[in-house]
Amino acid sequence: MNTPSLNATSLDTAVHTSIHKAAVIGAGVMGAGIAAHLANAGLDVVLLDLEQANADAGVARQLKAGGFMDPAFAARLRTGAVATGLPALADADWIIEAIAERPDLKQALYRKIDAIRKPGSIVSSNTSTIPLAALTAGMPESFCRDFLITHFFNPPRIMRLLELVTGPQTRQDAAAAITRFADRQLGKTVVRCKDTPGFIGNRIGNYWMVVAQNEAIRLGLDVEEADAVISRPFGIPATGIFGLLDLVGIDLMPTILRSLQQATPAGDAIQACDAEPPLIARMIRENRLGRKSGAGFVRLSADRRQRDVTDLATGEYRPQRAVTSDSLQASGGQPRALMEHPGRGGQYAAAVMEQALAYAAALVPEIADTPFDVDEAMRNGYGWKEGPFELMDRLGAEWLAQRLQARGLPVPGYLALAARQGGFYSVRDGQRVCLLPDGSCHTLRRAPGVLLLADLALANQPAARWDTAELWDLGDGVAGLAFRTKMNTFNPALLEAIQAALACTRSHFQALVIGSDATAFSAGADLRVFLDTLEKQGQPALERFLDLGHDTFQAVKYAPFPVVGAAAGLALGGGCEILLHCDAIQAHAELSMGLVETRIGVIPGWGGCKEMLLRMQTAPQAPRGPVAPAMAAFELIAAAKVSASAFDARRLGFLRPGDGISMNRNRLLADAKNKALALAPGYQPPEAASLGAAGAAGLAALRNQIIADVQAGRASEHDGVVNTALAGILSGGSAADPLLPLTEDILLQLERTAFLELLSTPASQARIRHMLDTGKPLRN
Repeated sequence: MNTPSLNATSLDTAVHTSIHKAAVIGAGVMGAGIAAHLANAGLDVVLLDLEQANADAGVARQLKAGGFMDPAFAARLRTGAVATGLPALADADWIIEAIAERPDLKQALYRKIDAIRKPGSIVSSNTSTIPLAALTAGMPESFCRDFLITHFFNPPRIMRLLELVTGPQTRQDAAAAITRFADRQLGKTVVRCKDTPGFIGNRIGNYWMVVAQNEAIRLGLDVEEADAVISRPFGIPATGIFGLLDLVGIDLMPTILRSLQQATPAGDAIQACDAEPPLIARMIRENRLGRKSGAGFVRLSADRRQRDVTDLATGEYRPQRAVTSDSLQASGGQPRALMEHPGRGGQYAAAVMEQALAYAAALVPEIADTPFDVDEAMRNGYGWKEGPFELMDRLGAEWLAQRLQARGLPVPGYLALAARQGGFYSVRDGQRVCLLPDGSCHTLRRAPGVLLLADLALANQPAARWDTAELWDLGDGVAGLAFRTKMNTFNPALLEAIQAALACTRSHFQALVIGSDATAFSAGADLRVFLDTLEKQGQPALERFLDLGHDTFQAVKYAPFPVVGAAAGLALGGGCEILLHCDAIQAHAELSMGLVETRIGVIPGWGGCKEMLLRMQTAPQAPRGPVAPAMAAFELIAAAKVSASAFDARRLGFLRPGDGISMNRNRLLADAKNKALALAPGYQPPEAASLGAAGAAGLAALRNQIIADVQAGRASEHDGVVNTALAGILSGGSAADPLLPLTEDILLQLERTAFLELLSTPASQARIRHMLDTGKPLRN
């Protein structure tokens, strides 16, 4: 396999870079977003623009847009103007240029940076279009050794892809330092790209976009059908093509396409694409540029009560309508069947995906060494569930080659090879292997510190399996419990599986991690099961379900071995509650955690009230006194607050100081395993906790707040009912004595009674049905 060319510096001249301070020059959308995310990683950051006001505005935009994982992190930024602020770069370890895409402007800036920066500091460009060779032409050799391209995707906090491009003079250890930092501290999937136009993501992604746009116009499809056809069946985000164009900017696409057409070699498929069809030219003239102008392919109607979409045949707006597609219906959304369907939707899917996938196959090894690099780029940069080569394997490489041949389209040699060999990917000896264009095979290996259940499953079977969960051997005596229900929601079978997993762990392992590769840790209890249990089996069955949850979560808390929750994505309701019962939590930085039960007219029923009251009483910065902890827990639970990040979860009190945060999602399970191993030697279960009671005074204070909120319209009538029940739990009830401690059992019984009473009310049942039907809370 060929690797990107890197000149390794000799040991006596190698510079080993640690990154503690960074600088970003250019405070536009990307530059300010990159600066904010560097601050998320804990760095001190200098952000410069032509005027300091521009840099300040960039920080303000990021605060508004959520670029900071905690608004307090904005204090880590120092802003300034380029003319006077460059000396602040003198001690920066990493300097990122994010200015206009003009080589002359960039090189002029590089010369100023080079005169100030310290030896061994790394300089990179966020360019998405200009080759590294053009950026470094005529620059000193010492600068070229420290220079590379780091192409972030927008928004930098959210999009996991970082494309890394090095030149023939780039220090190997400089590339390694950026790779290591971007992986571990920024949470990025770093993909090494060749120094070619558009690198990987934008080369393939922009081709897919222009083909999808132009084919829809050619076929006269409805915007609604085009977006539906080209998204979910292929694992592409639901924005489809026209939603994505509105997001990117309709005026930007012709510029990007023409730039790629000028930069790519003759005969490249992108050369044949119409960069600005008449409809697009008209929309640009009429300032219909997408979200940034308030109107694009989709807009809100004049009365703002409905959405209008552009008719691709006439260019005029019409009311949006429900998707109707014979091809989607007949194929059941299966991609191969969809592409084979003769209807317009099927023709569209075939035309777009055949061209896009063939284009990807034709570009390896020009743009990347392996198909895996391309798949990583499209998954992490464009949000595809599968990259183009994984999609070709799912469709069948031989089938796709035959389709192209039947249409008279060229079959790339790499695709023809894969068709003969049975696909691009295979599994050998429990490891994933990819076919390379020269016919050899390359074993794919994860970086050290990455642990994924999907990889374990290639070579192993679970240690135990139930219908709703699996128990995996993570190595070193640590078990991993993965939920396998929809959105990892809790039902009686899953709760029973958790109890069985605890028993299995006690017999065969020394610690347990609860978590998986899934996008959601757990969305909580299965609401439909709760409602169906009450309506079809009656109150006694509902009480058994509730008691099973109580018993299970208490068993997690008092297990004779450490239990660590590996939390990522959503951890809501019961998902939050089980984490609160773990000895420790290792959270992915992008964690949405909260006790949201009040939105559906109940209170946390599986120990969430008890555990949050404990946290509020014992946290280092917790408010003191008998009433303050109950008030703090009430404000959190009554408002159904959900963290905007793991750092926010720590601020809210869901995470304790000893809980960990992993920036890279792929490292979460390994980090959680290490935390479990650290707790295992000499582990003793926690002693039964006792809680202080706010008593009658606390209950009265909470009730006064509830009455005021209802009277002011901040809370509905039923909110008042729910919050009054919550106040009764957190205060210990009107009969509780602040001088006498409350046991966990007392709090659990208060939770149980309040939950059952609330769930029996028509108003709470209406909230649950509304949430099940619409996915949105009902305020009644």
